[in-house]
Amino acid sequence: MTAIKHALQRDIFTPNDERLLGIVNVCKAGKKKKNCFLCATVTIERPVQVKVVKVKKSDKGDFYKRQQTWELRDLTEVDAKDASKENPEFDLHFEKVYRWLASSTAEKNSFISCIWKLNQRYLRKKVEFVNVSPQLLEESVPSGESQSVAGGDEDALDDYQELSTREEQDIESMMETCEYAISNAEAFAEQLSKELQVLDGANIQSIMASEKQVNILMQLLDESLAEVDTIEGKLSSYEEMLQSVKEQMDQISQSNRLIQISNTNNGKLLDEIQFLVNYMDLSKGHIRALQDGDLTSPKGIEACINASEALLQCMNVALRPGHEKLMAVKQQQLLFAELRDTFARRLTNHLNNVFVHQGHDQSSTLSQHTAELTLPKHSPLHRDLLRYAKLMEWLKNTHREKYEGLSRTYVDYMSRLYEREIKDFFEVAKIKMAGTTKEAKGKFGLHGSSGKLTGSTSSLNKLTVQGANSRRSQSSSLLDMGNMSASDLDVADRTKFDKIFEQVLSELEPLCLAEQDFISKFFKLQQHPTITPPLAQPETEESDGVMLSRVTPQAEHRHSFSSEKDLVRLMMNKIFQSIETELNSLIALGDKIDSFNSLYMLVKMSHHVWTAENVDPASYLSTTLGNVLVTVKRNFDKCISGQIRQMEEVKISKKSKVGILLFVTGFEEFAELAETIFRNAERRGDLDKAYVKLIRAVFMNVEKVASESQKTPRDVVMMENFHHIFSTLSRLKISCLESERREAKHKYTDHLQSYVINSLGQPLEKLNHFFEGVEARVAQGVREEEVSYQLAFNKQELRKVIKEYPGKEVKKGLDNLYKKVDKHLCEEESLLQVVWHSMQDEFIRQYKHFEDLIGRCYPGSGITMEFTIQDMLEYFSSIAQSH
Repeated sequence: MTAIKHALQRDIFTPNDERLLGIVNVCKAGKKKKNCFLCATVTIERPVQVKVVKVKKSDKGDFYKRQQTWELRDLTEVDAKDASKENPEFDLHFEKVYRWLASSTAEKNSFISCIWKLNQRYLRKKVEFVNVSPQLLEESVPSGESQSVAGGDEDALDDYQELSTREEQDIESMMETCEYAISNAEAFAEQLSKELQVLDGANIQSIMASEKQVNILMQLLDESLAEVDTIEGKLSSYEEMLQSVKEQMDQISQSNRLIQISNTNNGKLLDEIQFLVNYMDLSKGHIRALQDGDLTSPKGIEACINASEALLQCMNVALRPGHEKLMAVKQQQLLFAELRDTFARRLTNHLNNVFVHQGHDQSSTLSQHTAELTLPKHSPLHRDLLRYAKLMEWLKNTHREKYEGLSRTYVDYMSRLYEREIKDFFEVAKIKMAGTTKEAKGKFGLHGSSGKLTGSTSSLNKLTVQGANSRRSQSSSLLDMGNMSASDLDVADRTKFDKIFEQVLSELEPLCLAEQDFISKFFKLQQHPTITPPLAQPETEESDGVMLSRVTPQAEHRHSFSSEKDLVRLMMNKIFQSIETELNSLIALGDKIDSFNSLYMLVKMSHHVWTAENVDPASYLSTTLGNVLVTVKRNFDKCISGQIRQMEEVKISKKSKVGILLFVTGFEEFAELAETIFRNAERRGDLDKAYVKLIRAVFMNVEKVASESQKTPRDVVMMENFHHIFSTLSRLKISCLESERREAKHKYTDHLQSYVINSLGQPLEKLNHFFEGVEARVAQGVREEEVSYQLAFNKQELRKVIKEYPGKEVKKGLDNLYKKVDKHLCEEESLLQVVWHSMQDEFIRQYKHFEDLIGRCYPGSGITMEFTIQDMLEYFSSIAQSH
């Protein structure tokens, strides 16, 4: 077994850096006896890996080879079958159970003991050993073959060292000198023993020869020890001397440390004092400026600004812990508080006086005789007050109550001033809308040299409407826009109104923007958008399918404003609270003077709203003009609805011909006016919707009037009016009415053809009846060339009928027809020649049809009409020229 073990170690495990520690010769239990070896190995390199290897002899030779390998850590159970009796069978439980039959019980027990020791030493894994004698599971195993097989090699594993290269060479050379070393190991061992004895003797003789040198060495060692004692004595004396020096140095070090601590504390104290002096000391000049500084001169204001900023900096300094307990700091804080209150009181009183004086200033009030419609500029006041902007910011940060009180005072007095100016401004605007000053006096009862109005704004509206009633009869509806003289007058009045309304908006816009800019700068209310809850749910209304919103001032007042942007809007609402009312009053007046003024107002107001939203969508001006735009849009919708209602109520005369209806020409005038006004306008969509409503109403009411007409045929009314509508839409090229334009053309063409057919009728009545009978026979199945053999339709009957329509008689009938058509058609549309030409074409068509029937049903008869096509053309031409 030992030889096999060495052979396996050499051939299989040494090349893999493994050490063979246990081996057992086994075969599988219950099967054909095929011997193999189970080997327990460990790796030389760390970490140590413990394996169980199955080795089998090769079938082709005498060498061994690995057949299967298991890791010991995968072993879960070892079953020895019987602990009391000798039984060579045992089981190893890896991933499955392997049953083995050992060659002897001793080999089995030795291998199981080796497995147990390897597990205890390297793995410490809980492996169950079943039916194993406790004696095998002990650290110390009795000496014997088993120990030499397993235990001895295992214990010597850690002490084992491989021979070095030189050692191997020495052994080889020594064995080469003794040729019998391998063949006769006992002789070789005896030879080595003799050489070892010779070497030991030589060593002893060498030691005895060196005794004298040892004595000399001992003497030198004694002298060295004596010298060491001397040096130690000197070192002890030196240590005593250094001890006193050490104590002195410790005292000096302690003193230096205390001095350093003192210097550090003094430095920190100096820093604290310098901090308080630098940041809590206000110069005497600043104190004088805060107590008695001039708030009227630019230099005095600048000094007060610098002093207030220095005071605010001193008051806002971040004190360090403990500073507030110092008496000097408390005194300075009391001084700063007193200076702050004193200066805040002085500044508030001064600005209050400025606001009150400006509010009572009457010099900027408009005169009723002002030739130019302008609002006074407040830029000088704003420029003077902006010098106090930094002081207002200081007041906002230090005295919030006084700051808010000043804000309320400014709003109160400026609202009164603006209310007077805006009221006077709008009164002048209304007078200019109604006419010149002299005309207004004559129409509205203005008396006295001062030219003051005798009533309030509402009474002015009533008087203006009374004076404008004479013009409203000419221009308030589509029915009257056809009157050219009245239209010329309306154009002048509307152009004048447009200029006045534009001037009003142009004056209000810079006024509001300048005031809002001043408020944000003076009161330091930066208009940056902030995320805040909405001020109020806007009132929404739908006008012509467009959702419009209005934020009422009452709703704004009910909500708290949480941002500076909202505060600006609130102040503007209070200062200009009369603007929206006055604008609505002016719009109502313009609408009463002429309902078509709403077109001008819609365009102008939309443009100004668009401009204001581009500057600041949330500004007061944008919001106010947006609210007013709702009113203007509503008036525009009422205007369109009023025109449609008047179309529906139109009545026509029963005794005169209809001609072109007034609301048709009125629509033409309206479209021309609207296209001029809305050119490049922002709210073109509103006009397009109005166009669609009006044109549908025009179409419907033209058909209604045509059906009710007694004097003029229905086809004539439809033909003339739709021709006029088609011409108007083709000339104006309104894109949104393209489908209506095609519809108007279609209706005109259809009713022209219907009128021609109905008016022309059957000019050759008997001849027409004759050929109708011919066509009936052909339809019944009679061949065309056999029709002439029918008794009622033979050639003699045809010649008889033709003779009844000589050329002279035909011309006379056509002349009567021309006169009849001339009575039906109106002169304005000039459709007589068009209708006459259409009748000529229809007559020629019937003539050619008769000739075609004669040629097909009476071939070779030589029968022809009494007149030719050329004769017909001469008849139509001569009749048209004669009239």
